[in-house]
Amino acid sequence: MSLKDDLQIYLEKWKAVEEIQAQEHRVASLDLRWQQLNAAYGMAKGLGLLQPDLSEFGVFERWAKLKEKTTNQPLKVQPRS
Repeated sequence: MSLKDDLQIYLEKWKAVEEIQAQEHRVASLDLRWQQLNAAYGMAKGLGLLQPDLSEFGVFERWAKLKEKTTNQPLKVQPRS
């Protein structure tokens, strides 16, 4: 067998794996997906990868200031921890 043949077989095997994963994803229940999402979130939190999005907070803060000016009601804006 040539290297080209070996690579072709390798790619076909991974395509088969992708098809199986796609099928598993299609039939996964909402409960299972929720558990997987929570597991991924917990892992990211445990590794210290979660950080507040300061740019998102800045947008919220600007909207709060606009609302305060238009409604004459002071709003408290506190950054998320």
